[in-house]
Amino acid sequence: MDLLVFSAFWFGAIVSGFLLQMGASSTTRKKQCKICGVRPTTCTGRENCTSGCNITSVCPHPKDVCVSVWRKNDDNVTIDTVCHNPDRELYGLKLEQSGKSGCEMREREGNGSQVFICSCSEDNCNDHIIFTPRTSPFIFKMSKLCKFCDLRESSCLGKESCTSECNITSICEKPNEVCVSIWRRKDTNITVETLCHNPANKLYGLKLGDYTNKKCEMSERKSMGSQFFICSCSQDECNDHMFFTQLSPPTPEYQLTWVILVSLVPLLVLTFLVITSFYWYRIYHQRHTGIKRKKTPLDCDVRAIILDDGGSDSSSTHANNLNHNTELLPIELDAQVGKGRFAEVYKAKLKQGATGAGEPYETVAVKIFTDEEYASWKNEKDIYSDADLRHENVLHFLTAEEHKLEKQYWLITAYHPQGNLQEYLTRHIISWNDLWVLGGSLARGVAHLHSDHTLCRRYKVPIVHRDIKSSNILVKGDLSCILCDFGLGLRLDNSLSVDELANSGQVGTARYMAPEVLESRINLENIESFKQTDVYSMALVLWEITSRCSAIGEVKDYEPPFGKLREHPCVESMKDSVLRERGRPEVPDSWINHPGVQLVCSTIDECWDHDPEARLTAQCVAERFNDMDLDKLSGRSNSEEKIPEEVSVTEPDEIEK
Repeated sequence: MDLLVFSAFWFGAIVSGFLLQMGASSTTRKKQCKICGVRPTTCTGRENCTSGCNITSVCPHPKDVCVSVWRKNDDNVTIDTVCHNPDRELYGLKLEQSGKSGCEMREREGNGSQVFICSCSEDNCNDHIIFTPRTSPFIFKMSKLCKFCDLRESSCLGKESCTSECNITSICEKPNEVCVSIWRRKDTNITVETLCHNPANKLYGLKLGDYTNKKCEMSERKSMGSQFFICSCSQDECNDHMFFTQLSPPTPEYQLTWVILVSLVPLLVLTFLVITSFYWYRIYHQRHTGIKRKKTPLDCDVRAIILDDGGSDSSSTHANNLNHNTELLPIELDAQVGKGRFAEVYKAKLKQGATGAGEPYETVAVKIFTDEEYASWKNEKDIYSDADLRHENVLHFLTAEEHKLEKQYWLITAYHPQGNLQEYLTRHIISWNDLWVLGGSLARGVAHLHSDHTLCRRYKVPIVHRDIKSSNILVKGDLSCILCDFGLGLRLDNSLSVDELANSGQVGTARYMAPEVLESRINLENIESFKQTDVYSMALVLWEITSRCSAIGEVKDYEPPFGKLREHPCVESMKDSVLRERGRPEVPDSWINHPGVQLVCSTIDECWDHDPEARLTAQCVAERFNDMDLDKLSGRSNSEEKIPEEVSVTEPDEIEK
């Protein structure tokens, strides 16, 4: 009998422990919710309905619950399905029903919209929406929906009224932001920009004075360097329809100024002719006397530009003559300094001057492709050969050669002994000022690739790199970055069809691939989608640079993004980390103690957003670095070398699959 009681006691204890363990694990399990973001719906808000979302995702945090937001503004009805932590505010309010099993909608009063919100704690419970009568409404300030498109060309002539032609609607980040539209005309170029903005802050140096309007009534602002109209308004998507007011007739003072200007035209024309004649006389004289004129940085004659690639640490003096060279150059290969999947990189000596016997040599880099990698060589050569690619933050290309006897194809570029960025960060701890130089120059280089015009405002074909990583970025003597290795680059010519873009394939290095590249879901209808993948990769490189900055406190040994994965993770491994777990490299709290690093971290966070359209543009990142006030932050100190040894230049074009 005692044995029977003892056995029953232990059996009950084991079962109880098992049930407690099951209960404990269930409380920490991450929920599965419908997550589709904001989308139109046919749900009327009067009876129960479904969200219409067919995407089920695992919430990133165990505390997250499932949420649905139903919103009606005039005839526009939308549903937003998300995961959200109930400890934090959503649209300016706390979720009070997060423990319920059903998604019972409660009505809220927002800014001109009818809004219902529900939250629940069961898997996919935000799919079935239950509407109940309003019981205890309260007023809260709802973030607005505004048209949000970067600066783009427009057909709006600035007369009477027209639309912004923007097809992107976004929820403003903060409840007190209003909708803004900006119309500019410079010569024949007309652009429109739509965005959210806090009226308490200046925009382009201007204060918004009409942000309580319900309509987007454009008002002209003077002294902006172009014809400039701006409006702000407080209704959802009110910045889509722009209303232009009639300009006032010219004042007598204005008419007098115009008469004076017209009178000065003959004198200005004569002055221009004299200066032009003098200029061409000097050119003619210099060509016949052999005097070489050094151009200023403001001179945009691309045929004669010699870019500064970092002073004495690089070679670029043959840039003007070698691109059109038809004979093989007198090059002596020195040491191999890099090897990738498609090519090997050598340090080499190039005799200065085509016929100058006995002249000294200068150092260049030679990238050698085998006969099997002809396609990769040709793609990189075609991109480098575009004169509009030239920029201080893009590797200086000298020429390309075909060595048919050896069955080799060469690319000859400037040589940079500092090596690539990954090697530099491995061996150096950098200062805050170094971070600013490296990060800003990287952003400017990517922005130049993506831009559809040169610094001289001449049209150029935008280019996407598609393999941005720290080993494909070289470091100049002044610690600025230059982009290299364009073997996977793509020219975004307007003539490219959707099929041609689709055939470009899933390329790049898996560790640095954007979520949409890993998932093979790039929006081929919009070439901006390709630029957004470069911005994601650039954010990971900025994280690498920041991780080695002394301003963050304790600096750990260098490791690449997602460093806990194996050395060359495959696409499937990255899908687990980036897509399913929504993971990103860790940004410790200590990083944001420094005001400058905090700004960089904020920029990184906006660049690796899971939604491609929510990411910053490379131009915006470059402007953020330019606008940083270094005087208010810590001054520059010299980099500290961990391993005092010279680093060889490498330009690996390895693609991790």
